[in-house]
Amino acid sequence: MSTPATAETTATPAPGQPAVCLRAVDKSFRNGDQITPVLKQVDFTALAGEMLLLVGPSGCGKTTLLSVLCGTLHADAGRIEAFGHTLSALSPALVTRFRASHVGFIFQQFNLLPTLTAAENVAVPLRIQGVSAAKALPRARELLARVGIGDKAGERPNRLSGGQQQRVAIARALVHDPALIVCDEPTSALDSVTGHQVMDLLRGTASDGRRTVIVVTHDPRIYRYADRMAEMEDGRILRVLPSPAAIAAAHPHA
Repeated sequence: MSTPATAETTATPAPGQPAVCLRAVDKSFRNGDQITPVLKQVDFTALAGEMLLLVGPSGCGKTTLLSVLCGTLHADAGRIEAFGHTLSALSPALVTRFRASHVGFIFQQFNLLPTLTAAENVAVPLRIQGVSAAKALPRARELLARVGIGDKAGERPNRLSGGQQQRVAIARALVHDPALIVCDEPTSALDSVTGHQVMDLLRGTASDGRRTVIVVTHDPRIYRYADRMAEMEDGRILRVLPSPAAIAAAHPHA
């Protein structure tokens, strides 16, 4: 992968080709004189057009890895490449611009702004990029209709169910057509039926081959949605299960 001239442009790999690559990545956190290693020589690859699950026990480094690969945390060492950009070589300003243009985020707690309507929440990534409300809000309403809650565009988050709020969050993650969607425990606050509905939506976002979806989860109910699974332990990738069949064989009770 080579680094393009701007953070707004992106190289689009063919489906099944590497889209995000980490090589020998280290990350530690300092608390006074104490240094705690969290990522240790991590090698990690996500492919274009796939849904990749990242699993492992609490504290093994999953969320830190997710943050490093999308540039919200700076790695101490190693190389990070994403969609033609060598993020580990870019300035913080360019990493921020890359993230705003090419990454969509979905969180466990939804992180919706309580004073904004559903449509206004979805429009936030576009407004950050300087798109006018007159253009951003119709696009937001279009995405809400696509995720099945077009009739809730004018409602504020406190008038929505958990599943509806997560659908708003998915629409917000998709509104600027990012190449990478990163999800941190997107179903853990949802019941089983709603969780599967949300995963069906996320599964569909990768189905055209243009978008990569990486999901950090403790929820074995959603393992069946993965194309591949990376298992972490103690700051390292322990193994990668390369297919749905391999995942089912390794986790037969999921």
